Amino acid sequence: MNKILLSLHVLAAVIAIGPVSVAASMFPPAARRTGAGEPAASTAATLPLLHRICRVYAGVGLAVPVLGFATASSMGILGSAWLITSIVLTAAAAGILVVLVLPGQEDLLEHIAAGDAVERSHTVRLAMYTGFFNLLWAAVTVLMVVRPGSTTGA
Repeated sequence: MNKILLSLHVLAAVIAIGPVSVAASMFPPAARRTGAGEPAASTAATLPLLHRICRVYAGVGLAVPVLGFATASSMGILGSAWLITSIVLTAAAAGILVVLVLPGQEDLLEHIAAGDAVERSHTVRLAMYTGFFNLLWAAVTVLMVVRPGSTTGA
């Protein structure tokens, strides 16, 4: 059962978190191009699509911690320091996504729909939040692979 749960956990992480990381990273430069004379039709299709990918896969991404908790519980490692650190970093990444990245994308979409100019400071800030989100997920991935102090082998 452990192997099945672990496989599902890893698959959920790859399938859900990967698209959010990529789409969220693509959003700020695409938004920046709207002020650089990029055709409106191209932007009208690209930005909402990238935002939708982030929203939908963020919801699908809820399976990652659910399966992670199930896996850790079945393996009896819920009290491991590396796992607790991973849980905290995952919660921080989710918080950044829900509180900063998705609302930042929505704000830029509203400005663009209203015909307002895209301020570089908004796209830079959104890119920074997205970078933090991606960095936290990279740290979680490393912790899941290395498992410092683990007695289950690495």
